[in-house]
Amino acid sequence: MSIERYIRTIPDFPHPGIMFRDITTLFADPDGLRLAIDQLVDKYQGQSIDYVAGIEARGFILAGAMAHQLGAGFLPVRKKGKLPWSTIERSYQLEYGEATVEVHDDAAKPGDRVLVVDDLIATGGTAEAAIGLIGQLGAEVVGAAFVIDLPDLGGADRLRDQGIDVFRLCEFAGE
Repeated sequence: MSIERYIRTIPDFPHPGIMFRDITTLFADPDGLRLAIDQLVDKYQGQSIDYVAGIEARGFILAGAMAHQLGAGFLPVRKKGKLPWSTIERSYQLEYGEATVEVHDDAAKPGDRVLVVDDLIATGGTAEAAIGLIGQLGAEVVGAAFVIDLPDLGGADRLRDQGIDVFRLCEFAGE
């Protein structure tokens, strides 16, 4: 069964010319959510993953369920200022400026195997920042998984160029 059928496309959001891929419809449908989690988990079953790192916010939904199914811990990658303990941070460029994500400085340790998960990869800046943070902790990034890839924006290729194994459930052309 196709994941794409559960994803709503909203034209001209948040700006004219953008085709927004809304996965809240996927999350709201029990069959769609189960299908997405099962397909993501199947890819990584048996790979000795210590943590599934979810990127705020929709990545949390996927990563928490995946961590449970994989018998791994959940590692939140949050927007700056949201974590209550000592953190490390990394900034990245957006179309309209800069953003920063952070993790606790004790979220993972050298030798830990971490899978990075988010709902969508576009230009790859957020995922790249998350991967950089995990590497800074000394942990190994075993891959990056997404429901949606927007290949025309080049993010998945950017990660692959850095040696990261990228997995996605579907892709949509354009922005």
